[in-house]
Amino acid sequence: MNKQDASVIFTELKSNNGKKIGFAELNAPKSLNALSLPMIQRLTEQLLNWQKNDNVAVVVLKGAGDRAFCAGGDVVSLYHNLKDQSFPISDTKIKQSKAHEFFHSEYQLDQLIHAYTKPILVWAHGYVMGGGVGLMAGASHRVVSEKTLMAMPEVTIGLYPDVGASWFLNKMPSNIGLFLGLTGTMFNGVDAMQLDLADHLINSERYKSLEERLMSVVWQDYSHSPKFNKKNNHQLLSELLNEFAMKKESQPETLIINHQKRIAEITNFDNIAEIYQAIVGATIENDSNSVVDIEWLKQAQQKILNGSLLSIVLIYQQLQRSKSSTLKQCFDSELNLSLRCCQQSEFSEGVRALLVDKDKRPQWRYTDINDIDNKVVDWFFSPLNIER
Repeated sequence: MNKQDASVIFTELKSNNGKKIGFAELNAPKSLNALSLPMIQRLTEQLLNWQKNDNVAVVVLKGAGDRAFCAGGDVVSLYHNLKDQSFPISDTKIKQSKAHEFFHSEYQLDQLIHAYTKPILVWAHGYVMGGGVGLMAGASHRVVSEKTLMAMPEVTIGLYPDVGASWFLNKMPSNIGLFLGLTGTMFNGVDAMQLDLADHLINSERYKSLEERLMSVVWQDYSHSPKFNKKNNHQLLSELLNEFAMKKESQPETLIINHQKRIAEITNFDNIAEIYQAIVGATIENDSNSVVDIEWLKQAQQKILNGSLLSIVLIYQQLQRSKSSTLKQCFDSELNLSLRCCQQSEFSEGVRALLVDKDKRPQWRYTDINDIDNKVVDWFFSPLNIER
């Protein structure tokens, strides 16, 4: 069976013992496979079908082209849907908007992947950002390559890291998750392995061979109890991927892990104003003075300086408030916060400046982080009564 549409390609291939491998390919390479609502809906439907199909042993999720797995959600379409509204948008209107449908559907898909009982191999090659990280984070077998570049860059568009980031950023050591959220800093596949966002690092040139090997595995039947001494399909897939693992001496240098100590130092405050000032005012005096060391900090500083101060405060608050939350609670709070962000103009202005008009001159609501009142922040975290 081969089913193709404009935004996603679904293919089922038979392995040598008759079991099927389901391939889902995000098919929007011009937008770096940005995740649109139709893509989300089709992926959800197909994953549910494959979950019920006893003949499907493994699912592979990848992106079309060589540049990106998925560079985020299709926020441009949300911008066009919201731009003619009068800000602030009322609770009633936001509940009826495309924004509600988009974020609710996206988070449902992400949670489905987290809970999926069959192995899902995500080929996270090239750019993996925002919504792409959300698709990847919950998969059972997350594979990165030497060309993987990841980020949660929502601060640059007046939003905050969502798609479950309240869950996985909080699990990173040394406040790295907070730093990545505040700055939108890039990290690579080696970093992702260290930060528990990836399980396997494989050279991109070996992907075709990997696909071929998937066909030769003796996959197990889900319709019966596992036979004694037989490995389940999760174990079989893990062993196969281990065969393709990139040798340590061939792996790229980390972009972020080597700076773990410095990140811990400049985020070691109990309020966002001091953390912000520490990041933008940081120097490399405590690290080596190599060009690489200086460059990573410069890039982080430039991104946080260009970002929305309101987003910076919301990012800090969201991570603080969700430290003890379950995964479901994180997604529930993110849905509420995402819709609150859509009700105000900051998000639309960020998307306009960076992705629509591309003038890179957003007119942010605040120019001083100390001007952001606690009452404003509390409003963003106040609940919307949204019927599911």
